[in-house]
Amino acid sequence: MANRPPENWRAWMAEVARDVEAGILEPECVGAAEIYPESLLKATDSALDAFEVEVRGLLEPSDDEVLGTVERVVLALNTVDGDASHGGAGYCTEEREQLCEYIDLTLGEHGVDVAALAARRGINRAEITDAWRDW
Repeated sequence: MANRPPENWRAWMAEVARDVEAGILEPECVGAAEIYPESLLKATDSALDAFEVEVRGLLEPSDDEVLGTVERVVLALNTVDGDASHGGAGYCTEEREQLCEYIDLTLGEHGVDVAALAARRGINRAEITDAWRDW
């Protein structure tokens, strides 16, 4: 199964903390881990939980059903990204790329041919989230 982006972000924060403790990084670098507050991680996980449940329920789905699932997760992630309770933290380029890749891989793991779906829609597979994505 594809690695969830919040898992990657938690691992990165742990690595930074270990490197600071080991003296590899300067102590002020530990503050970099604050770009991923726990509220952001939990909210992202929650949106991805709902997405995974929905994708598992897709049995021989139409393109519209798949894109509806993509739309719902993207709108949920838009809400997470715009939530002020995360102290201004949100998704930047690397996070966006990881989230889009996760959506693509998860669909593929459940039998959706994302490249073919995108081609039928006249878009690149990397653009399947673009119609709804604010992040």
